[in-house]
Amino acid sequence: MSVAVVLGAAVQSDGQPSPTLRRRSLHAVQLFRQGRVTHVICCGGLGRFPPREAEVIRQICRDEGLPEAAILLEDQSHSTLENLRNIRPILADLGHPEIVIVTDRYHKWRALLTARHFGYAAQADCPAMTGTAGRRVVKFWLREIPALIYYLWRLRGSDGGQPSDRGQPSERGQSSGSP
Repeated sequence: MSVAVVLGAAVQSDGQPSPTLRRRSLHAVQLFRQGRVTHVICCGGLGRFPPREAEVIRQICRDEGLPEAAILLEDQSHSTLENLRNIRPILADLGHPEIVIVTDRYHKWRALLTARHFGYAAQADCPAMTGTAGRRVVKFWLREIPALIYYLWRLRGSDGGQPSDRGQPSERGQSSGSP
């Protein structure tokens, strides 16, 4: 069993999904229809404009006819790291299935690095970027280079590769850093 994990993207000022968020959401719907995934986990918290990214993804999935029981929400995250950290309880409830990360090609390497850091059996499945201007695609790739370098640095940690969970409870139930 595999589940799709749709990584969030911007919601526009009118509450509609950005082209990136729509593209990712519809790709996850396609994976579900093909029988490649049993569930779709919608990721993303509140960005610049409401509603939460996960809620917009869920609405697209509903509009496309996915059963409510197949749509799960992670609606508190604001980064790729938080997306993948926050889905742990959802994946545990599902029996720790393999995940299929739905994101764009320029972002998949950072997403896979983060997923593997958390010990997930993961692959990425990326929608085509049809209708996206070439200059925007170049901008996305150029923005992703420093982000990937930052994640490589952040996830390398001296404590066995675990990312810093500043202010989060440690395994012993005590704070592992200042808030």
